[in-house]
Amino acid sequence: MSSSAECIAYQGMPGANSNIACQAAYPEMKTLPCRTFEEAFLAVHSGKATLAMIPIDNSIAGRVADIHHLLPSSGLKIIGEHFQPVNHQLLAVPGTKISNITHVHSHIHALNQCRTLITELKVEPVVHVDTAGAASDIAKLGDKTQAAIASALAAKLNSLEILKTDIEDAGHNTTRFIVMSKTPNNALPESGPLITSFVFRVRNVPAALFKALGGFATNSVNITKLESYVREGFISAQFYADVEGHPEEKNLKLAFEELAFFSHEVKLLGTYPAHSFRYK
Repeated sequence: MSSSAECIAYQGMPGANSNIACQAAYPEMKTLPCRTFEEAFLAVHSGKATLAMIPIDNSIAGRVADIHHLLPSSGLKIIGEHFQPVNHQLLAVPGTKISNITHVHSHIHALNQCRTLITELKVEPVVHVDTAGAASDIAKLGDKTQAAIASALAAKLNSLEILKTDIEDAGHNTTRFIVMSKTPNNALPESGPLITSFVFRVRNVPAALFKALGGFATNSVNITKLESYVREGFISAQFYADVEGHPEEKNLKLAFEELAFFSHEVKLLGTYPAHSFRYK
């Protein structure tokens, strides 16, 4: 357990879903809002924060933009993961009626996750940097034609009224976060279900990805996530992957040996306990 003096950084304003994830996973730690992901990483490097809570995937919107590009150069290690259910609320200044609203403000992912209501209300969506920031802006405007999609915590912090609760299109709306630190987890192979995260780049030859990943199949290693993204030059793709297991276990060690033969720039980002959400 961490001491109450320690701090966990997140991207966004107070009331953001990342803020809620920090409170849920590390209730004993103080939270540090940061304007950007890079600022959150820097807070850990500088000692302002011990950990950073970083969103990586959403069950509806998919991967979080830019994160896969930032992780390899962050200089931090992944030491844990957290799955946070996301519930969106329709917020407005007190006294607003739903019929008053002409525009709704939020993060692009939140707007996409609430398309049904936005279409039903026939309002204009307005993109903001984050959900909590949208709530803060609406509170400052004091305009009853403007609403925000954000959390119940954002409503409380900004003295806004919740006009409609749980407006997300799907009940399974969940964001996966990774927890980052300057020091690795040092999880032992026998310490329970583990996830190992890494990035790699395949050689620019035919069937390179098929050959690079063949070792995971032949050694019975389960790949739980594989994301590609293009680097500069558009010559070859870089990949982010999560696999089950520990690099010191025989099957995963053999898989990595085969990966190294058909790829390069393999970089381990961390080995850490698998969250119980995976086994529900």
